[in-house]
Amino acid sequence: MSAEIVNLRQVRKQRKRTDKEKQAEDNRRKFGRTKAERDDARRRREHLENQVDSHRLPGPGSSSETETD
Repeated sequence: MSAEIVNLRQVRKQRKRTDKEKQAEDNRRKFGRTKAERDDARRRREHLENQVDSHRLPGPGSSSETETD
């Protein structure tokens, strides 16, 4: 009866690698977005920012008011 000899250091390292890979997979599933999704979100954000900027009222001292000395 001979038992299989196991190097505990190697087993711990392999378990740690497996756990890290599982965590990475979970994070990719949870937080990952495709490039198309990121580009679409960027375009929508820029569009909304431009829309808000175009509806701003001119403040005091803006260049649209002409003053004569």
